[in-house]
Parts: sequence; structure tokens; C-alpha cells
Amino acid sequence: MNVLLTGGAGYIGTHTCVELINAGHTAVIADNFSNSSPKAVERVEKITNTKIPVYNIDVCDRESVEKLFSENKIDAVIHFAGLKAVGESCEIPLAYYRNNLDSTLTLLEVMKNHGVHNFVFSSSATVYGIPEKVPLVETMPTGCTNPYGWTKLMNEQILTDAAKADSRLSVVLLRYFNPIGAHESGMIGENPNGIPNNLMPYITQVAAGRLECLGVFGNDYPTHDGTGVRDYIHVVDLAKGHVKAIDYADSHKGTEIFNLGTGTGYSVLDIVNAFMKANDLEIPYKIKQRRPGDIAECYADPTKAKEILGWQAEKTLEDMCRDSWNWQSKNINGYE
Repeated sequence: MNVLLTGGAGYIGTHTCVELINAGHTAVIADNFSNSSPKAVERVEKITNTKIPVYNIDVCDRESVEKLFSENKIDAVIHFAGLKAVGESCEIPLAYYRNNLDSTLTLLEVMKNHGVHNFVFSSSATVYGIPEKVPLVETMPTGCTNPYGWTKLMNEQILTDAAKADSRLSVVLLRYFNPIGAHESGMIGENPNGIPNNLMPYITQVAAGRLECLGVFGNDYPTHDGTGVRDYIHVVDLAKGHVKAIDYADSHKGTEIFNLGTGTGYSVLDIVNAFMKANDLEIPYKIKQRRPGDIAECYADPTKAKEILGWQAEKTLEDMCRDSWNWQSKNINGYE
């Protein structure tokens, strides 16, 4: 299939692009490079030995999206593009709602015009809000603690309603847990702008000397060591989940939701200690106040993805830590 990846130059997008091409699909990328680099796509082309059409556009811009669809035969869309920082979403909620909802609506309208019916959406475990229990199952109640999460949940509703109204539409909603790691080549990896919002790039930038000290947000959660517990999944495993989702969408109609996680929860300090052990490095850290919107514990029950998609995470925590450092140590300043 010819797959459009919106936000395809980003962290998860680039790794998914590699896995799609490895699986025999072709890729087209749309990205405005607001939080990514054109060099990342060049690296994907080197890894896969494939030239990839790239459109430097905002997916909210109807005219630009129409042009892309007119110039390419698109069979399916994986929608990664969106603003994604939990803390920032609390500060500028309107920008998050405008961008993250408009992009989905624009894509759905243009897809309908061009007879494209397969849609895979990059959702998030944040849609479970503050869960009453873990692990998290797809049938559990939803609700959010921040605007970023609400944009994901609202998009899930928009896509579900669209699929109900159009029997030709196939929607797969992928609820990610916490992707870390990098491609084993060390050529692509997570490269956030400014101070990282996510744990692993914060750790690797401290290890690389770009940042002085890791900030650990909260050590008074009701967890085994007081720090927040999350389900960390290797980005390559996550990317392979998208390939399975594309194949599923092509042969099923309606809407399906899948958790993509390992099913194991690790605390912030578990990750720090595993990183230090895997790479024989010291990571200084300081305990800071909790961040608004953060929850104590969140990890997946990935049974449904295994049973229906035939997908499960295969890489270990050691793989995640080793590959993260392999990327950062070879690219101290990211793609710059």
C-alpha cells in the first residue's frame, strides 16, 4: 500500500516509515517540521535505500492536503501530526484544540474526496485519565487530566463517528504507552526541541553533557519507590504495531482500539538505574515537584493487540536503554 504519514519526520513517524518500507509498503510524508528535522527523513532514506516523497505542509491547510492527495495515490493514512506536550497543553489549550482537531477533520474530508478509506490514528494512554486500576484494558472508562489528552480522546470520537456514518471507512485507534529507544543503526532517534518533556531524551542529554542534571518530577506517588510508573515500549516495536494496524485496516471496516505497550510498568528511577547499568554511565538527578496532569501509575494490558493484530513487544528494557544511548552518543546535538 501507499501510506501517507502525517508528522512522518517525527520520532515515531520516522521509525514507522522504516518498518513500513521494510514490510513492502511505500511511504509519503507530510510534515511542517515544527518539532522535527528534514535530516531525519534523509536518514530514513539511507536506512531503507528508498527515496521518499516529502511535503513540507501544515496538515490543517486544506489546500495543501488536497494537492498532496491529487499528486499521489494514497491507500491509507497514519496520522501522527499534532502538538504533544502535556504541560504546554495546559498553558496554551486553544492552540492544542485548534491544531490537533483541525488536522484530523481536514484529513477525513480530503480522504473522502479522494476515495481513501483506511485511517490509523496515533492516540495515547492519556485518554484513560486517572485509572481506577492497572493494567489498562481498551474497554475501561476514558477521561483526561489535560488538554493534550482531551484532543486525543476527541479525535477518537470524531473518527468513531465518521466510521459509523461511512461504512467504507476503517479506523484503527492505537493507544500508545511510552515509546523510548531508537533504531539500532543509531541514525534516527528522539530529538526534541528545547528541554525534553519525555524521560529518556532527558536522561540521554544529561549523559551527553547537554544538560547538567535530570529532574525527577515527584517522589511521593503511591508506587514502589515514589516515582511515577509507566509502560515503556521500544519505538521499533511500536512502529511494527503500525504496520500490523495498516494491514488490519485494509481488511476490516469500522473502528477498533488497541493498546500498544509491553504490559510491564517501570518507575522513573527504574529507568534511570537500568540506563546507568546498560551503558555504564552515571546520571545525576534531583527530585522536583510533581507536574500538573501527571498520574501515579499507567501500564497496558496488550492482550487484544496480540490476539487480533498478532503483535507484541519483543525488545527488552536493556535494548531500549542501549539503543537510546547509541542514538544520542552518535548524535550529541540531535540532527543539527
